[in-house]
Amino acid sequence: MPSIRQNDILELARTSGRVLVDDLAEHFSVSPQTIRKDLNDLCDQRLLSRTHGGALLSSGVENVEYDARRVIASHEKLAIGKAASAIIPAGASLFINIGTTTEAVAQALLQHSDLMIITNNINVANVMRPYSRNQVVIASGVVRHTDGGIVGEAAVEFIRQFKVDYAVIGASAIDPDGSLLDFDYREVKVSQAILDNARHVILVADSTKFDRAAPVRIGHVSRVDTFITDKCPEDFAMICKESDVNLILVES
Repeated sequence: MPSIRQNDILELARTSGRVLVDDLAEHFSVSPQTIRKDLNDLCDQRLLSRTHGGALLSSGVENVEYDARRVIASHEKLAIGKAASAIIPAGASLFINIGTTTEAVAQALLQHSDLMIITNNINVANVMRPYSRNQVVIASGVVRHTDGGIVGEAAVEFIRQFKVDYAVIGASAIDPDGSLLDFDYREVKVSQAILDNARHVILVADSTKFDRAAPVRIGHVSRVDTFITDKCPEDFAMICKESDVNLILVES
């Protein structure tokens, strides 16, 4: 796991998009050699990508490892999870898909009762399993070893059997034009089935997703009813307003 200084470097990279060795050395009052080692460690964990003289927040065609993603904006994800759980009443049925932010929603839902939770996320099922007040239904399909996500046509067909009150979905990246993006087309197919079979869709994504890129399109934010995040660019907030999407900003 990253050290405290490395977590601070990640936060700086999240804010500015990139970090420079000399600036970080001055900021933390350490040697450039120490900073280079920190950046190398973060790049080895695929949280950052090295550039000449510094590093960039990792993005592209390959996702960050699941355990490493839990570290990024962890406080924001907790706040987003609590805000999402406040929307969902006891006795509701809901989908929860793959992601570290959706996992934070599941954690916040542990105080609820009489929920029916359908998920293709083994981590969500493990979070909810010990609490008998709620029913957990897990999708069938191929288990992706990198993050415990269940994907493939079997998972899509399983999701299509249901029509639920709420869906909690995440995205790996958010494009300025309003597109919600991911890395695995198999996961995207499941997410699209979830969008088609929920009465109220809640998108949960921290603001780092605005700084990332991914190649596969889930759909447009206009397909979402509520979007919960910690910060939102003004242009994207306008897209939400024009699309009648309820934008909720949380404080970590």
